[in-house]
Amino acid sequence: MKPILPRRQFLQGCSAAIAAMAGAKLTNLAFAKQDNPSDTLVVVFLRGGWDALNVVPPMGGDDRGFYEKARPDIKIHNLLQLNDQFGLHPALSPLYDLYQQGRAGVIHAVGLNYDTRSHFDAQEYIELGTPGAKNTASGWITRHLQATGISSILPVVSTSGQPTSVLNFVPTVSLSAPDEFSLWDNGLRDSHTNALRTLYSGESLMHRAGTRTLEALDIVRPLTDAGYEPSNGAVYNDDEFGNQLKTVAQMIKLDAGLRVAAVDFGGWDTHEYQNDRDGGYMSDLLNSLASGLANFYLDLDSGYTDKLSVVVISEFGRRLVQNESYGTDHGHGSVMLTLGGSVNGGQVFGQFPGLHNDQLYDHADLAITTDYRQVLSELLAKRMGNADVESVFPGFSGSYSPLGIYQEG
Repeated sequence: MKPILPRRQFLQGCSAAIAAMAGAKLTNLAFAKQDNPSDTLVVVFLRGGWDALNVVPPMGGDDRGFYEKARPDIKIHNLLQLNDQFGLHPALSPLYDLYQQGRAGVIHAVGLNYDTRSHFDAQEYIELGTPGAKNTASGWITRHLQATGISSILPVVSTSGQPTSVLNFVPTVSLSAPDEFSLWDNGLRDSHTNALRTLYSGESLMHRAGTRTLEALDIVRPLTDAGYEPSNGAVYNDDEFGNQLKTVAQMIKLDAGLRVAAVDFGGWDTHEYQNDRDGGYMSDLLNSLASGLANFYLDLDSGYTDKLSVVVISEFGRRLVQNESYGTDHGHGSVMLTLGGSVNGGQVFGQFPGLHNDQLYDHADLAITTDYRQVLSELLAKRMGNADVESVFPGFSGSYSPLGIYQEG
């Protein structure tokens, strides 16, 4: 017979478990009231600075010539045609159908309009929403949630620590996967949970954190008990990115009012051997990205995609000219992707500045013609019920001009 766990030891163990749940991260989740009419926003951050010019290269004209001359060993062939000017990397073919269906769009020459090639600085500025200022007290997602008055039950979960975008968003609970977010799965679970509710019935910060975690457990419990079967034949890759998106899909289908999810995908710092023509390391990354997003959309295409907006962003792009290691170094302008039921897809948005030496930023990089905050501001205004650009991106409202990426909703 197993020894009975003393009550003090049991409560200490549960307290430690709850503290761990409230402190670990996977995918950031913010839940709102169930009657909130806004979209669920999924922000996918590609950490490392992806090579935008190989993701969406020019297909013809002078720019194609400049591109091929600058990248004799790593230029991309067999492009999927987006329009008369640009093609899509063939490894992103799982997303191409969504583009052709008008459910996915591309924003070119977009990014952080601030001079830095530091991963850490660029990521921080983007997630704070205040380029050039690190003393900002909160992240842009935090300010959006505060401005819209979202009541949170399962607010934040992350893959790599609390993202700066949700800095100072206090109601935070952690979730790596639904089946890992539970107490002991035995016949005493209900009595254990009731004991914890009593233990965390106070008003201190720790008591409130414990209460929020127990509320989160109640929401996720149906998933941990029953498992999960994706809809419409969707099959997620058994990799970190695919598993994260599967977790977010499950949370959306709980109909508990999920409003914001932030997902990290690292590995995009391709300084060497990034590809051999149409294959290689970067192609593998792109295929994982495209497969994950395509299956995520397919899984949710059963009544959820009309209220879904996904944005894919990276801290910067790469240099036009390949380096001696058959890779690319830190650059400036980038590409963003977006998909959802209310995206005016099948288009490449933004003004492409050109790849002639005189058109490049610092005579080296793709120039930025669209500030990333233009894209996010339009999304928040048209899909998230928050037209107060100034509250989310201080000092930017005077520059906001929508590109027509999203439908009013």
